[in-house]
Amino acid sequence: MINVGIIGFGQSHFQTKRTDVTFPELVKEGADLALADAGITIKDVDAVVYPLAPDALIGVGNGERWVIDALGATGKPFMRVNNGGATGMSAVLTAWTHVASGLFDVVLVAGADRVSESGSAQSVLNKMWDVGYERTVPLNTITMLALSAQRYMHLYDSDETDMALVTVKNRKHASLNPYAHLRTPITVEEVLASRTLAWPIKLGDACPASTGAAGVVLVSERYAQRNNLKPAWIRGIGQNSETYWMGARVGEKSQGDHADADALAHAFDVAYQQAGITDPVTQIDVAEIYAPFSSVELHVIEAAHLAEKGKSPEGLRNGKFTLGSSGPVVNPSGGTQCTNPIAVTGTIRVGEAANQVLGRAGAHQVPHARVAIASAIGGDHQFYSTMVLCSDLEEIS
Repeated sequence: MINVGIIGFGQSHFQTKRTDVTFPELVKEGADLALADAGITIKDVDAVVYPLAPDALIGVGNGERWVIDALGATGKPFMRVNNGGATGMSAVLTAWTHVASGLFDVVLVAGADRVSESGSAQSVLNKMWDVGYERTVPLNTITMLALSAQRYMHLYDSDETDMALVTVKNRKHASLNPYAHLRTPITVEEVLASRTLAWPIKLGDACPASTGAAGVVLVSERYAQRNNLKPAWIRGIGQNSETYWMGARVGEKSQGDHADADALAHAFDVAYQQAGITDPVTQIDVAEIYAPFSSVELHVIEAAHLAEKGKSPEGLRNGKFTLGSSGPVVNPSGGTQCTNPIAVTGTIRVGEAANQVLGRAGAHQVPHARVAIASAIGGDHQFYSTMVLCSDLEEIS
């Protein structure tokens, strides 16, 4: 199998709305930024992968037909990927497959989202649940994850302050990231005083509905050598899925308790095995993990084996996982909680991780970062993607 690396990453400055561009123009913005960062043009690209989550969020059906000319993808192999919140990273994994197979040397992943166009993203996302039962609860991404947060609190004696600590960390990190949507620092007291969305999740625990674009360029090792490039190498990938039925996530037949993310942990295990990672806490420098709500970050940290189950709050209270601390830094960009353009959120996780191991993350750079992980979650917390990136192809020690 051919080694694959990332040579370019571009992202727009995220905000609630963009009235200065059409949607195809926004997608082109992400593509152009990634290509410019890679030092190539669309003529150098062999194939294009386009991440687009539910069409209803952008207000246009089958959006891939609308943007293909703006992407410059006409006359090239083209594929749309839709995997819910995992879409942006699933698209990168698809591109990785294209290159690792030996079929292509250069593949562009580029897309955009404008979540606010739907009016109510949660009303749209409610439609993914069973019409006879779960849709009428009513479940959406907030209420679904509130159930998980309640279960976590029950099992591990956690509380809302633990969640607030996640928000404080991520907002602090995002204040250093000029591309992040929510960049204003916040205190624990302000998070706890914010209005409740679905207990225990409050407004201060939640991600924004972001508009913007992002893209990455993947290349083969032979292309990198031929052009004297130093990519961020993809050393391991993992994927897994969970049952659609949330009620089946507790009990003997489940992959793990709903409080945890054991199905995601398996995806991390697969990527770690490929990369040769045996002790994540000491071998990983950076984790760009998908967590749209503060409660999710707690169990994703644990699924990535950066803390034992139920122990991530203790780590946060002791100053772990933040810039300047010892051990892995989690979401130095501010993460999904501060920027969530659903279709490309996973793409951003990969791009930010790549920038970290290449030493190009700017003010939120983790010093001497060599190994980074990225993850994404889609569906009703049921589709999982993971990745290990490294600045070189040497053994990870």
